[in-house]
Amino acid sequence: MIIPPAVRQTSRPMRLILYLAAGLVFVAGLQLFVFSEQTDIYFSWTIKPFLTAAFLGAGYWSSVLLEFMAAREKVWARSRIAVIPVLTFTTLTLIATLLHLDKFHLDATEFAPITIAATWAWMAIYGLVPPLMFGILIYQLRKPGTDEPRTALMPNWLVIVLGVEGGVMLLLGVLLFFAKEIFPATFVDANNIQLLPFWSWTLTPLTARAVGAWLLGLGLTSISASFERDFARVRIMHLSALLFCILQFMALARYGVDMTWDVRAWGYVLFLISILGANLYGIWAGQKP
Repeated sequence: MIIPPAVRQTSRPMRLILYLAAGLVFVAGLQLFVFSEQTDIYFSWTIKPFLTAAFLGAGYWSSVLLEFMAAREKVWARSRIAVIPVLTFTTLTLIATLLHLDKFHLDATEFAPITIAATWAWMAIYGLVPPLMFGILIYQLRKPGTDEPRTALMPNWLVIVLGVEGGVMLLLGVLLFFAKEIFPATFVDANNIQLLPFWSWTLTPLTARAVGAWLLGLGLTSISASFERDFARVRIMHLSALLFCILQFMALARYGVDMTWDVRAWGYVLFLISILGANLYGIWAGQKP
């Protein structure tokens, strides 16, 4: 691909931090999606029910694709769709970690060395990645150049659908991240696992924040795609969202018993189907000449 000189390119530091992030989230996805039932050994804190671990693992593994492909894009307009969501998610996860340090496997007398190592690796990653990525983003935005012109416009209906889906995820993300503050009667204490009035399986204050952070990041990605309005600029988002939905359905197949199968659960399933459909269309339409 020959890039005209006037088009802003993705800087080398930005590409490197995205490659690094892709490697880190692959490991987290392995811990959570494959070893969903052994988070007391292989992860930084113990997660129950297992569906929550699988949900988070699906988010991490779909993010591998988003970040790796963004790192390979030489044009900034095609890679930036990954950056703000990743920065938002990592920052919120750092905040959640600091608010719930008592839940992490930090006691060397209680946990195995592999568990302690995984916990301190988590602390190091989320302590370093958000400020590092923020600094690189500032550097990236100062680089000269303009956006490449839009050549593969998305239809208006898809722009609206992606915007609405993103808005729903942002709303749910805020409600989950601040669930302990918004619904104080639901969480009697920090150890309680409670079913929120708008969510279909039980969560703790920490896992509610973790799921909320993912939904806020995913919502920003979807809304960013609706603003970009160009298939070439959002191709990596479509592929990542498709993988996210596939992995979430696999998680439901494994741990559907953890769901309370009422209107909330079926609403969750239908929402996943809507995301799947919109992004399948985006992949198909984006390949048309």
